[in-house]
Amino acid sequence: MTIGDELQRLGITASNRVLKRAQYEAFEFSLFEGDIIVRNASHANPSEHEYRITIQDGRPIRCSCPADAHYKGACKHRVGVALRRPILEAASEMRVLTDGGQPPVSQFDAPELDNEECACADLHEDIPCWECVRTGKRSLPE
Repeated sequence: MTIGDELQRLGITASNRVLKRAQYEAFEFSLFEGDIIVRNASHANPSEHEYRITIQDGRPIRCSCPADAHYKGACKHRVGVALRRPILEAASEMRVLTDGGQPPVSQFDAPELDNEECACADLHEDIPCWECVRTGKRSLPE
């Protein structure tokens, strides 16, 4: 799936300039009450460039930045979240849990490995594969 396909799937339109900036700026993400806080570490004072992205139905629908309110199409922060599907899914799962529901099964979750070999053997000895981390068989190094 291309970046354009992903944005279209989420119902997001953005200019090429916004799309490029959403990919190269040094965004830092944190979850907050089912929404996402985006901090732009590309700025000299990142704390002055921190915005809340509202997530609804698994989509970034609104940003607290001035650009999202004043320009046509999504801002770079919303596009940045949309392009980082694991972050978007984590926020969606947090919102469901906060609302008292059950988390959905992530489309990134691989099927359980029962008697099959995992991919850890192909990696550096200190780094486990995602499946072992996800299922709790191994943890990431400190």
